[in-house]
Amino acid sequence: MTYRNVIDALYQGRTAQSALFIQPDGAIITTADAHVRIAMFSAALRKCGVQVGDRVTLKVAKSVDGILIAHAILHAGAILHPLNEAYTDAEIGSLLADAQPALVICDPAEADRFAPLVQGAMVHTVAAGAGSLLDLCDPALAPVAASVPAQHDGAALLYTSGTTGKPKGALITHGNLIGNAQSLAKIWQLGPDDVLLHALPIYHAHGLLTSINVMLASGGALRMLEKFEAPAVLAALSRTTLMMGVPTHYARLLAEADLAKSIGDRFRFAISGSSALPIALAERFLDVTGVPLLERYGSTEAAIVVAVPPDATDRLGWVGWPLPDVSVRVRAEDGTAAAQGIGELETTGPHVFAGYWHNQAATQDALTADGWFRTGDIAQIDDTGCVRILGRSKDLVITGGLNVYPAEVENALTALPEIAAAAVFGVPHPDFGEAVVAAVELVVGATLDERAAIKTLRQTLAAYKTPKRILVQTIPRNAMSKIMKPTLRDTHAALFVPSQ
Repeated sequence: MTYRNVIDALYQGRTAQSALFIQPDGAIITTADAHVRIAMFSAALRKCGVQVGDRVTLKVAKSVDGILIAHAILHAGAILHPLNEAYTDAEIGSLLADAQPALVICDPAEADRFAPLVQGAMVHTVAAGAGSLLDLCDPALAPVAASVPAQHDGAALLYTSGTTGKPKGALITHGNLIGNAQSLAKIWQLGPDDVLLHALPIYHAHGLLTSINVMLASGGALRMLEKFEAPAVLAALSRTTLMMGVPTHYARLLAEADLAKSIGDRFRFAISGSSALPIALAERFLDVTGVPLLERYGSTEAAIVVAVPPDATDRLGWVGWPLPDVSVRVRAEDGTAAAQGIGELETTGPHVFAGYWHNQAATQDALTADGWFRTGDIAQIDDTGCVRILGRSKDLVITGGLNVYPAEVENALTALPEIAAAAVFGVPHPDFGEAVVAAVELVVGATLDERAAIKTLRQTLAAYKTPKRILVQTIPRNAMSKIMKPTLRDTHAALFVPSQ
């Protein structure tokens, strides 16, 4: 049978009484419990007037109800639009203006904050009281049947900044989500006995979609933690079979003396994503724990493209082989495309997004003439089809698993009256993988208070986007006046390296 609604597809094969979510206190939410909550929330969305194809913005603290509201949005055929908890009012206002949601769902403490930003959308909260979505939920209501969209219809709207700094909404389809979850469950050999340790935030595709969907598809369960804290993770590891995280998480776990004895007999492997995994980190994790730390690679627009299976522990530094029905190739500098070699990685298949929201020009720029998605990353493909990422052709900075696009930060910097020009780049950081750093040239006669400037930037930029250092210097440029960011990265590569 072919399912077209992602919730219908991923929940369908699960037994009613199977554990789905295991709360930090040990309470179990079964698949049947989740079905009831999703049906109630879905009916409440209909009461709010939400129609198929409407955008519903979700900005809530991590909870099982928050996840099930996201599932209800998908169940109702609306388009899920999650917001990062760190976003400022300016960032939220810009995204809402583009997404034009019919409904915003937030925590009660943020209802007043959203009121001037929503541009006519309704605002409901996730706790009892005035304006609560829960107050519209009636357990006596008959379950609302899942909508039946076409597989290419939109399911989620995930924003990713472009090189211009203006956010672009990547429209992810039901088919994208279904295929990716089912393929990953096969590659990672997951089944009903698996329990994933979930310590990721739910505003990011990694935590809200990839990790949860693959466990839905496999019939397994998720042991939930509110956030990543090394002691809590160590306490939960013995009751899980796998974990997903970012390299920063694993670096912090390796700093804990009790990591090795916290790994239970059932724990099979850990998975790293959202940022490049240093080979030394993967080697150390295997040495200390005796279990592999696997890598996978993807993007907002193309979900997970390639992944390393559990039995391929000899491919450290490589991000894996294509998922079923996924094709990859590289395009060399001379413009030729090949199945092997080195070049910009391109991919096609059921995982590739439908396009950028209301931005046909950007969509066309992201695709080749024959419809392949340009990832913007330089890769090597060997004779087995395995992929290794060599570097980014874009100037993207990935800090703690989160993407920072320099143009957006540079625009904020040059908005300060003291700064005439800015160049933002990433340098190695022992905790976050990369740190955001800015080199700036000042207006003639001006001086800069670095600490005050960073504080001002925090009014318009999320904390992870804000530079950790602002360096006043002459910005290196080539003969065409183009900023030489590789020179900046090389010059300041040791900025956060601890002194010996």
